Amino acid sequence: MDAAFKKEERLPDIVLLLVTLILIIVGTAMIYSSSSIIALEKFKDGQYFLKKQLVFVVLGLISMMVMTKLPYIYLKKLAYPALALSFVFLLLLFVPSLGMKRGGATRWLNLGGFSFQVTEMVKITMIIFLAHLLTRKACQIKNFARGVLVPLGVTGAVILLVLLQPDFGTAVIIATIFLMMLCIAGAQMKHLLFLVAAFIPIGIALIFYKGYRLTRLLAFLNPWKDPDNTGFQIIQSLISFGSGGAFGVGIGEGMQKLFYLPEPHTDFIISIIAEESGFIGVTIVIIMFALFAYRGFTIAMKAPDFFGTLLAAGLTMVIALEAFINIAGVMGLIPLKGLVLPFLSYGGTAFLMSMTAVGILLNISTQT
Repeated sequence: MDAAFKKEERLPDIVLLLVTLILIIVGTAMIYSSSSIIALEKFKDGQYFLKKQLVFVVLGLISMMVMTKLPYIYLKKLAYPALALSFVFLLLLFVPSLGMKRGGATRWLNLGGFSFQVTEMVKITMIIFLAHLLTRKACQIKNFARGVLVPLGVTGAVILLVLLQPDFGTAVIIATIFLMMLCIAGAQMKHLLFLVAAFIPIGIALIFYKGYRLTRLLAFLNPWKDPDNTGFQIIQSLISFGSGGAFGVGIGEGMQKLFYLPEPHTDFIISIIAEESGFIGVTIVIIMFALFAYRGFTIAMKAPDFFGTLLAAGLTMVIALEAFINIAGVMGLIPLKGLVLPFLSYGGTAFLMSMTAVGILLNISTQT
């Protein structure tokens, strides 16, 4: 039995692994290029953000290797405890001494000097939970009350807590992934259309409920109407893309990172890539993410069980969706959402969760 099982195991998906490592290398180099001046100004150390990111990279690689070795089937046992922990952390954000407010939203939890962004963990735990629950309800998924209502209720509760931070972008991602996983699980099209029809007016109402969301939308439609305020970010980003041309001005030679673009090493890192490596550099990054999505969905289709299929599809979707929203936002194709670019942007929690997702995908690929 053991010998037969070992024969069925394969090497992890090499293409997915190589794409991830290439993105990490590019991201680390561009974080240093885009943040050195800011780090020197704020911390008197031009390598401040680079040093911290290298620590995140080491921790992320360790997390990826651990999850590659841990059989993904064990995640079923963690589905409900992880979901419960997510609810606890989301509620703790509203405790004044624990929740940290940054950029107008309380997204960071401070536990004894250690802080992390709760919603980044919640996205992964929700995918594990939904993959497990929808697998259990596979034979009832055509029935709205028996197969859809429970996962809808749990997802709705999580989205509500995320919106109270407020974090509209993450709420949209969780809702989108939920609908996609329902579709893959075999839910009826009329049920999916009903949920989409219900989500759209709620989303519109939420945009008008918070003035800054409407301001972002108006800035997206016409950034030049208020170039020094609401349209400043997207205009500076577009200048970066225009300045780069086909081949860029050279790594480290960009000007927009010199206090023109806000957060050039996080939300707008693809803008710096566009300026310093040009159209060619941006195209390569987009191809890398497209290849990542292709390999991820291939792993999902070849997974040995339905849980593995849903899990791989959900994890691939969250990374691909975040990459699309970030890149499209800074290019002015959709309103800005304030999301980081997976593997490339500076950050600890988001990077660790992305690497954890990659590790799970690689493990599923060994069982195909």
